[in-house]
Amino acid sequence: MVTRHKALAALLPGLLVAACSSTPVEPPAVAEERVCPPVPVVECPVCDARACPAPPVVEKVITRTVPAPAPVPLRAGKLNLPVIGSEEWATVEPPGLELKARIDTGSDVTVLTVQNLRQFEKDGQRFVMFDLSGAESEQPVEVETPVERRLMIKRRDGSSERRYIVQLWLTIGDSRSLIDVALSERDESEFPLQVGRNFLTDVAIVDVGQRYLAD
Repeated sequence: MVTRHKALAALLPGLLVAACSSTPVEPPAVAEERVCPPVPVVECPVCDARACPAPPVVEKVITRTVPAPAPVPLRAGKLNLPVIGSEEWATVEPPGLELKARIDTGSDVTVLTVQNLRQFEKDGQRFVMFDLSGAESEQPVEVETPVERRLMIKRRDGSSERRYIVQLWLTIGDSRSLIDVALSERDESEFPLQVGRNFLTDVAIVDVGQRYLAD
């Protein structure tokens, strides 16, 4: 009996080793992996240039108020005379032609530029005949009128010239007067008529800064 117990004691370590080698060893528990929920992808909208409408354009209109120029008085002075400019259209009678006139406040006498001036006598009286071209006439008009006198006129260069003086009707705007007119054949100016003080005195006031004020 004792011998059997000794034999079992000798076999027990071997059985334990065999049991350990045959029993599978489970791996240690692995922590459960945490899975994050999917993140939604937000797509930015992109417009097709052909499909999207153009952005509205806001226009801003700025209106500037420009003060109107001061009206030119039609009449002035104590005598309430009409105001004319430094250049005007004038009608000469005879022959009733409209001419471009320069208003010359520095001249005493009105001067008319003519062509083909000649002098003759008729019934014992001295006459002159000349050609005059108007603003719209294609052919010069021949004018015949008696001579009032001959006048010595000083020119701007200091020289003197004797000219025939005739009486003609001159109209500028509403002003019409029969005045002495000196005839000249010198074609130096673009104005065939130079209106002097013998027409302007007590008839009109000249505004040298304006032109063509008379109707």
